[in-house]
Amino acid sequence: MPRGREVGTVQESASSRQETHGQGGSPRRDEPVRAVRSGPAGRTGHLVTGYTEARQALGDPRLSKDTAAFFANAPARRRLHPAVTRSMLASDPPRHSRLRKLVTGAFTTGAVAALRPFVEQVTAALLRRWHSPGPVDAVEELAMPLPVAVICELLGVPASDRADVRRWSADLFAAGRPEVIDAASHTLADYMAGLVAEKRIRSGDGLLDRLIAARDGADRLSEEELVSLGVLLLVAGHETTTHFIGSSLLALLQHPAELALLRRAPHRVRDVLDELLRHSSPVSTATFRFTTQPSTLGGTDLPPGCPVQVAIGTANRDPGRYPSPDRLDLARDASGHLAFGHGIHRCLGAPLARLEGEVALRMVLTRFPDIRPAVDPAELEWRPTRLVRGLAALPVLV
Repeated sequence: MPRGREVGTVQESASSRQETHGQGGSPRRDEPVRAVRSGPAGRTGHLVTGYTEARQALGDPRLSKDTAAFFANAPARRRLHPAVTRSMLASDPPRHSRLRKLVTGAFTTGAVAALRPFVEQVTAALLRRWHSPGPVDAVEELAMPLPVAVICELLGVPASDRADVRRWSADLFAAGRPEVIDAASHTLADYMAGLVAEKRIRSGDGLLDRLIAARDGADRLSEEELVSLGVLLLVAGHETTTHFIGSSLLALLQHPAELALLRRAPHRVRDVLDELLRHSSPVSTATFRFTTQPSTLGGTDLPPGCPVQVAIGTANRDPGRYPSPDRLDLARDASGHLAFGHGIHRCLGAPLARLEGEVALRMVLTRFPDIRPAVDPAELEWRPTRLVRGLAALPVLV
């Protein structure tokens, strides 16, 4: 996350684009890369809403993610912990390549596959608490606790700490509350530093233990890098998945024909995850980027040092790439969606998110084939978070 509010206006514009991507004219076709004023000083950034342009921007090496370098000479108005501002997500090669290689060695497909029984066990336990006839909040009772339990289990976070982790993580995305975000960054970093120190004394078999032991020849993660990666994996490992599960369930409830298809064949959930991710992208806006040299994007010339925000949720509903984009179509080939990003920064946790989404939706539809909304979907409240988009609650009748 950048310091201050240098890109605040750009981020807010991106969020509003996703909220209204199905209404009126299409900014993606008319102006897929548009200039947007950013920050109180009037800095001009660019917002990318077209699919082709977004995919290009996400994979363009001329767009840096090194926010520390970008804001190096700016007055510090924030006190975010370095574990957040200097994370792998906010770095470029060769540092990013080195960190990702070390993390990938521990965050294997096998480790994720081995979690399936645990994911199913947690999901089943949560669904046993869904009682009729009153409404159940599918966010509070499934979409939120499941990913928290899974990423904490994967990292080796004690069960007694998980409620705190969930609260601190939510604070890190508190839109319009910079003091809350800053405090949460320090709390999470301090917690992770303590957990790393404890695991050096009493090691286990969690992902954090494997990161501590990870090596690439003589190279290994420093203490600062371990804390930063731990915080990144802990937060990114459940916030977006929570929003994906909640938003996907809502999308199915709003498309009766598609819901009926999965009711008849819940095993097909795995086959339609890409369309659900495209339609209900949990990440509305990619993290901050800026140009390091003169660049052209979507026919728009960008000068060096220009902030760029990629509106992933809007790009995933570009009618030039996906016809009738606001309609959930489970027969659609949506494999090229950008919900997990693109290029060298593509989400490492994508296999885990897909596993959790598949298990959660399949088991809900299997156990509660008559599930339906308890309120008019138009009355639902969306959480006002930075970068991600998700429901505050989803009352359903089962």
